[in-house]
Amino acid sequence: MRDTEPGDVYVFGYELLFQEPGREIETVLVHRTDRTGPGGNPVYADETGIVLAEISPQAEVRIIHTSGFQEPSSVKAIRISP
Repeated sequence: MRDTEPGDVYVFGYELLFQEPGREIETVLVHRTDRTGPGGNPVYADETGIVLAEISPQAEVRIIHTSGFQEPSSVKAIRISP
């Protein structure tokens, strides 16, 4: 894990869109934490702390599993304006 570098651009929050085949899209709001993920990007969390996601400046999402029951098939991050 690395600290953010000067020039890195990160967003305060995202709306994550979870899409499972045959189900409606679910949305979760996440906000930046003070942690970084395995790829060196900031970790974002929902208000419960159950949904954790490492999100790159290009909005690539890596879900950090907090239980054995989390298996989202497709996740998309949408930037939230401050």
